[in-house]
Amino acid sequence: MRSSHGRGAVAVWLALVGAPPLGAQQPITLQDAVALAQQRGLQAQAARAARDAARYRSAAFTARLLPQLSLGGSVPTYNRSIIPVTQPDGSTLFRPQDQTNAALRLRLSQRLPVTGGELFISSSLARLTVSGPQAIETWSSTPITIGLQQDILRPNVAAWDRREQAVSAELAERQYREALEDIALATTDLFFDKYAARVALDNAVTNAAVNDTLYTLNKGRFEVGKIGENDLLQSELALLRARAALERARLEDERATAALRLALNLPPGTPLEIAVPRTVPEFDADTARAVAEALHNRALVSDAELQDVQARRRVTEAKLGGGFGATVQAGYGFNATAPTAGLAYQNLLEARQFTVAVQVPLVQWGAHKGDVQAAEADRQRVASQSRAAIDQVAHDAHFAALQLSQARRNVALLAKADTVGQKRFEVAYNRYVIGRIAMDNLYIAQTEKDQALTNFVQGLRGYWQAHYRLRRVTLFDFPAGQPIR
Repeated sequence: MRSSHGRGAVAVWLALVGAPPLGAQQPITLQDAVALAQQRGLQAQAARAARDAARYRSAAFTARLLPQLSLGGSVPTYNRSIIPVTQPDGSTLFRPQDQTNAALRLRLSQRLPVTGGELFISSSLARLTVSGPQAIETWSSTPITIGLQQDILRPNVAAWDRREQAVSAELAERQYREALEDIALATTDLFFDKYAARVALDNAVTNAAVNDTLYTLNKGRFEVGKIGENDLLQSELALLRARAALERARLEDERATAALRLALNLPPGTPLEIAVPRTVPEFDADTARAVAEALHNRALVSDAELQDVQARRRVTEAKLGGGFGATVQAGYGFNATAPTAGLAYQNLLEARQFTVAVQVPLVQWGAHKGDVQAAEADRQRVASQSRAAIDQVAHDAHFAALQLSQARRNVALLAKADTVGQKRFEVAYNRYVIGRIAMDNLYIAQTEKDQALTNFVQGLRGYWQAHYRLRRVTLFDFPAGQPIR
């Protein structure tokens, strides 16, 4: 669904930037504007960059879980100094010495997912060169060493990192979808700013023309004594107000058009016309479904899960980090030494290593207990805040579904009121022209007609705001019956 919107947005953009003059410009709908903002808008580009960064970090994290091959060493290390040299007769003389060390080491390591330890295989070659009275050159090789390093009674950092990364990756995807729906809401406001400004401009043009006609008519009536000077002045004042309202409407239309063009990231001066149908879609949003989808799709739910994982990790680290612990390191391989590099791989001898390093805190003055209690309290805080946030998500989704239904009924009512207002003004105008009603009644009908039109435009705005707000709080497309992807 998102890809089809993207293709539609591209088509709309191409039609706009390569558009003919304004009079021939094909209007865009609200759905076109939303798709275009989500495809080309600067906020959408920033949201995609944030999502892509999260995806790259996730891919890098996954890559680091695979076996890691590295090459290191020193080529060379040079040292010149005066050292004590024991002579055959037991005496000691100080002699200058030049010493050069060179070493290379190839290491393949793998982090163990269950225990958090590290299994490694390494191979190394070193050369020692000493110049001076007792010059020597020797080579040392370790063709292969297999080793293991494992912490005991210590937090499994690798396991906790994997849990956090899995939740963080899902959180980033949901935040991106919510960012697009935020853009849809913002675009809806700007779109209806433009629509309201255009409707107000059209209405102002009509009112100015009507009041100009009425003023001309009233001047003739005044000359023949059918109306008094007060009515003529009132008609003239209404005309001046209508012309001032027309100028304000033109300025507001230009401002709203420029703001919408900016949100869609269109070039300055791009012709931009919109189309808004007077009817709205007929579909029902079940409140139970809205709540269920919100609890399943919202980023806040993933964020609460991430905070819970982090809080439990801090508790585990507090319990195991400051108490008794040990590190076991073991290795087995072969090595040899020889005066030349070729002979260094012959007559290999076994090389074994086993180390147990123990850490036993004796006196901590209650620091360990305090750390554990603080971590437990922090976890309780996170649990309470998460519960409150999730309850708020359910609350928002429930009333967003109800608000959409109410907004649809409100549009039908305001559409009827607008039709009645237009018809009432037409009747009042015709009756005034033939002298059947007073001028005050005509201007009252005109004001009520203008107010009914404004209310209808606001009703349409309210419906589409409710429509996109429901999408935002549930990340679910109810007309299509599927989650937003």
